[in-house]
This record gives sequence, structure tokens and C-alpha cells, in this order.
Amino acid sequence: MIAQIIKQANPKGMPIVYASALGTLALCVVIGLVTGLFWYLLFIGIMLALTVGLVVFGQLAQKAQYSMLDGQPGAAAAILQGMRGTWEVAPAVAVNRDQDIVHRVIGYPGVILVSEGPGSRVQKMLVAEKKRVQRVALDVPVYDIQSGDGEGQIPIAKLQRHLMKLPRNLKKPAVYEVNNRLKALPQTLPMPKGPLPRGAKMPRPKMR
Repeated sequence: MIAQIIKQANPKGMPIVYASALGTLALCVVIGLVTGLFWYLLFIGIMLALTVGLVVFGQLAQKAQYSMLDGQPGAAAAILQGMRGTWEVAPAVAVNRDQDIVHRVIGYPGVILVSEGPGSRVQKMLVAEKKRVQRVALDVPVYDIQSGDGEGQIPIAKLQRHLMKLPRNLKKPAVYEVNNRLKALPQTLPMPKGPLPRGAKMPRPKMR
């Protein structure tokens, strides 16, 4: 299934995987013939070929995932939820009527707000969400990041790496404590586009 995804994203993807594995095996065989250690290096070559093929396969699969998600609503949330380690992700904590989104991530750096949408629109959302977070998470660093392909934004392919480079300000128990406190914040509900139908009522967020 993953191979089919890679093939759709890059028709040359699987040939590259095979070529990298076979090239590694051929190199080990040649060295074995020259040094007289053919059988030993043949065994090592098979193991190295499998390892190199799997590494290349994994990298191409990740690139294929990024290419499929790029431009899709919620792409940043999908990338954030795939991060390994102590990361608490709350997708879509704020959404506006233009379907711009702000996601909240809590980890060792502190609280990270990640937006999706044009920079001219999401900046106000990030500022407002940052104020809400700081009322609850006192003395906790709060970062705001704009994901996207615009100027000053972080492409989703580099989003995980960008978060991993942030300084480690919290310890593991503090991460869970901050996450529990922020769960009590009411979610910002999206405003529907256009006029509301007659007799419709706006939903009220539940307070804990």
C-alpha cells in the first residue's frame, strides 16, 4: 500500500529504492571479489542492501505523505500528531469563518501554537490564542508558528524538525500538568460563512 502511495507521488520512487539496494549489494560483491572475502562480504552486502533499501523507502514514503497533505486543511495537525515523543497535540483549538486553523502542541519547549492559513489572517488568531493560553499557563513559554508556503511560514515538510529544534524548557511531569490545565479552556468555535438562517442559535461552548 505504501509502495503504491510512493508510486503515485513519484513514479521513479520504487526504482530508486531497488537501485539503492542493488547498488549496495553490488559494491560489497566487488569488494569481496577483490579482497578474497566473497562469501563474508556477500552476507554483509545482503544485510546492508536491505538496510539501505528500507531507509530510502522510509524517506520516500515520508516525502509522499507530505506531498499528499500539502495544501489540504488540517495537514499541519496530521504532521504534528505523527511526532514521536512527549508531545500533546490538540488540533483545531481555534477556527475562524475562513476555515483558518490554530493547533496547540505541548511539549518540552512549552506551548506551541501552529496555524494554517494566510499570514495576514492567522496572525490575529495566534495573538488571541496566545493570550488565552498565558492566562492559564503562567510562566510557561508560548511559541507561535505559521505553517504554510508563504513568506515567513514553515512548510509542513520542515514542521517537525522546526519544533524539535526549540529549547527544552519543561520536564515531563510539567508537560502533562500544563496539558491538563489547558484542556479546561473552551474551544473557539468556527463562525459559519454567510448569514445565519432565521431562528438559528449560536452554540455555546461548554465550561468545565
